[in-house]
Amino acid sequence: MHDGTVPPALPRRLRFGANYTPTHGWFHHWLDFDLDEVRADLDSIAALGLDHVRVFPLWPLFQPNRTLIRPRAVEQLVALGDAAAERGLDVTVDGLQGHLSSFDFLPAWTGTWHRRNIFSDPRVVEAQEEYLRTLADALDDRPNFLGMTVGNEINQFSDSPHPDPDRITQAQAQRWLERMLAACEKGAPGRFHLHAEYDAAWYRDGHPFTAAQAARLGAATAVHSWVFNGTAQRHGRTGTATEHHGAYLVELSKAWATDPHRPVWLQEVGAPAPLVQPEHAAEFTEATVANVLDCPDVWGVTWWCSHDVSRDLADFPELEYGLGLLTNDRRVKPQGAAIARIAEWWRGREHRPPVRSTALVVDVGGALTAPERSVCAPGGTFFEAWAALTAQGVRPAVVLAEHAEDRAHLSARGITEVLRVTEVTETPEVTEV
Repeated sequence: MHDGTVPPALPRRLRFGANYTPTHGWFHHWLDFDLDEVRADLDSIAALGLDHVRVFPLWPLFQPNRTLIRPRAVEQLVALGDAAAERGLDVTVDGLQGHLSSFDFLPAWTGTWHRRNIFSDPRVVEAQEEYLRTLADALDDRPNFLGMTVGNEINQFSDSPHPDPDRITQAQAQRWLERMLAACEKGAPGRFHLHAEYDAAWYRDGHPFTAAQAARLGAATAVHSWVFNGTAQRHGRTGTATEHHGAYLVELSKAWATDPHRPVWLQEVGAPAPLVQPEHAAEFTEATVANVLDCPDVWGVTWWCSHDVSRDLADFPELEYGLGLLTNDRRVKPQGAAIARIAEWWRGREHRPPVRSTALVVDVGGALTAPERSVCAPGGTFFEAWAALTAQGVRPAVVLAEHAEDRAHLSARGITEVLRVTEVTETPEVTEV
């Protein structure tokens, strides 16, 4: 503490990157890996002025048998990382894929005749540990390797609405995450290892993966902001809640963090049509990123995705085809140009926005299990109150009900005013702290 005021956040160099979607074969490119095509893709990403890519090996292709991690596949991942380094791009790798763009990619040894729970079966968990350790170890000596993310939104396998979930308890989810992160750390000690869930962790009552886990395990908190979750349907393309959804998730996550300056990574965000029409994608991009960067302690923004999905590939949800910063033939789209302008403006600058000194109190029925976290979802009382407060020009932080009168907690975060949801939805009154 500094004479009763909030300890200042360390100035950060913001990171801007893209989730790499290969133009040649999408993520199936691992089946016929072409390094020249990868290099051309990475050239087009680097030309936007971005500094990193998030990379997705497909788990069944890399570990097709429980005791076989294909050396050639690992070599190809390292080759991709080296090609990125040649273009000035750092690399972060998601291990357990898992789930991508509505498709599930699980090894045959976890399903049908070999049906095993991917979170709790001891044989599966041991194999996952070795897989993550192997990938991390293979990249550990590469200076441009940032670290591992355990998997992409793998929490969707644990609960409805998945058609065949591997159900677990919150305690089992906690143990699984701790073991997976430890495996990443064993393979590449001291790197930027974390885990990432889709927004059920923040919004779905009873979901086994929790906000506390997201905000307390791993080197940073990852949030994935998709406004097709009911936000844009309810508030429209230019609604405050829509343009601030990424910022909302950043601030919501901070309520659970035990470190007041824990970095938060907006790891996925995109402009999904038709809720965001292509002619408005650049405007949405600029507004979303500007609002996120008004939040302290942001690590960076990684846009979904680098390149459009080829129309030659079948059965994707319609919105998935056009999310790229670049077209499938590597031409820059308006949202790509917008991200390039933002990255250029921030190059060499320090990110230290003002502290958000007014906080809105969220009551989820208990911090660890959050049995009533649906109040945080679009349409929920807390979500709508936060959006209303933001529309009034306030920059609201979020504080858990358990900490709303904890002066030490509030002081550590620089919070000097506390509002209750009822005070926003009725006549706002500020409580001095």
